[in-house]
Amino acid sequence: MLVRAFVPAHITAFFVPVFHDDPLKAGSLGAGVNLDKGVNVFASVEEGSLERHVHIAFNGEPVGKKRAVISYSVADELVPEDFRGEVEIWQYFDFPNGYGFGNSAGGALGTALALSYTFGGTWLRAAQTAHKYEVLNRGGLGDVIAQLAGGIEVRVKAGGPGIGVVDNLFFEGYKVLVVPLGRLSTREVLDGDVVRTIEREGKEALEKLLLEPRPERMMTLARGFAERTGLLSGELLELAGEIDRVLRNPSSMIMLGRGLFALLREDEVEKAISLVSDLDLPYDVTGIHEGRPVVGRWVG
Repeated sequence: MLVRAFVPAHITAFFVPVFHDDPLKAGSLGAGVNLDKGVNVFASVEEGSLERHVHIAFNGEPVGKKRAVISYSVADELVPEDFRGEVEIWQYFDFPNGYGFGNSAGGALGTALALSYTFGGTWLRAAQTAHKYEVLNRGGLGDVIAQLAGGIEVRVKAGGPGIGVVDNLFFEGYKVLVVPLGRLSTREVLDGDVVRTIEREGKEALEKLLLEPRPERMMTLARGFAERTGLLSGELLELAGEIDRVLRNPSSMIMLGRGLFALLREDEVEKAISLVSDLDLPYDVTGIHEGRPVVGRWVG
């Protein structure tokens, strides 16, 4: 049986990391947006061999446990111990790894959902398993629960699925411009001295957003957060200023990646595309994925 799971790419606008010895109580506060593009995970299961084998591939390329430790850990927990056969998992990413689109969480959650659909399980257990190994391996803190919520999300209580609380903003008519320029290590940022500033600025941004919960306000607060933490600076800040010239709402930095994103009204799409094309920048324009991820039997 071949099962497919789609998990939306997730961009964090601003955040507050919350650490805890119990991975299900660790997570993040903040806000972000889920995209119509993301991670497609296909799981194929065949019984009949003498041993239990799990194989994972990224964009068609087989990867070992060192490169995919989170997804392998998810599979090791959710494939029954007494299963004898071949489990093959293919993960296809619409955006590059390490650029701030939640690929690690998307791959883990998609793997968990596809395997749970195949072997039996629940959405909550699948999502908690993905979140747990994301936290334990420093892949991220809040992407799984955010991707589970969909839409433009606001994390109002930290923790994994079943513990953390996520709300959603109402929105209408927005597309998302993304300008992915490079990698930024989540691990290095969270291990650095900037964490205290992130905590202070992120809490203030969240409080202000909850007083005025609109997507436009989120973008203004995201930009302030990005600049005051020092994460958005130099050439990237200059580029954000260029993009802002054709938008009503400010653009901001993808957390955590070296790139920018913006919410576009329909009449801004053509102008934004023209600008980033003239600047010879990589870009994409996508819709916003509402609702939870999608999982089911793949028939072609």
